[in-house]
Amino acid sequence: MRLAFALLLIAINHLPARAQPLKGNENTVAGCPAATTVTQAWMLGLWRAEFSNPAQAATLLLEPNASHPGSFSGAINRNGEQARLAGDIEDGEFSLEESADGVRISATWVGDVVENSCGHEVRGDWQAAPDGPLRPFVLRKLAEN
Repeated sequence: MRLAFALLLIAINHLPARAQPLKGNENTVAGCPAATTVTQAWMLGLWRAEFSNPAQAATLLLEPNASHPGSFSGAINRNGEQARLAGDIEDGEFSLEESADGVRISATWVGDVVENSCGHEVRGDWQAAPDGPLRPFVLRKLAEN
């Protein structure tokens, strides 16, 4: 398990700094779910997060959460610093908890799936626990090879 996680983090570190969102983010997209109907399955995979104030980027891997069906868990990598993640999506509302030590919540993410993004973009605010300032984020799903 540790080897697989280490290999994943190495792969994430070698992704381009400016990842491109998946195609299909036009204003009207046939076959895409409405933002309020995006489920856990749409959230699984690699994502690129961009933060404001100050500018920063990170890569996330979201996978099914074995302990909580319908939710997701995973890892985030910020320039070599890793943390664990757990979250869910309901009615287009995205929530994620981040833990630097795997025990305590070190930050929270709250946002909304962007309409007409085919479930490939989330916008919201990130906040360091317990009462840090809000930092806007944009989360975009990375193109699948």
